[in-house]
Amino acid sequence: MSLIVYIIVLFLSGLFVGALARLALPGPDPMTLLQTAVVGIAGSFLAGVVWAILFHRNGGGVLLSVLFATGIVYLVRRSRGGDLTNAGAPRRPR
Repeated sequence: MSLIVYIIVLFLSGLFVGALARLALPGPDPMTLLQTAVVGIAGSFLAGVVWAILFHRNGGGVLLSVLFATGIVYLVRRSRGGDLTNAGAPRRPR
């Protein structure tokens, strides 16, 4: 498989996993397609690493990839000052 085809398949699979992760959390999420793909790729990578450490086998599966990507989406929302249901809104002062 050529490098270009590999990169395209990697982007599309990351986009799929990232989109499922964004759908798993309610609320608005101002992320671009590239950011969604990066979140999906990172979730898949982390799922594979954790699966390999725990079970000494390759691959983590789509479900574990989506779970890790959902966690990354949650952390991105929290880092932007939002919470689980209100992604882009600033917090009210107390």
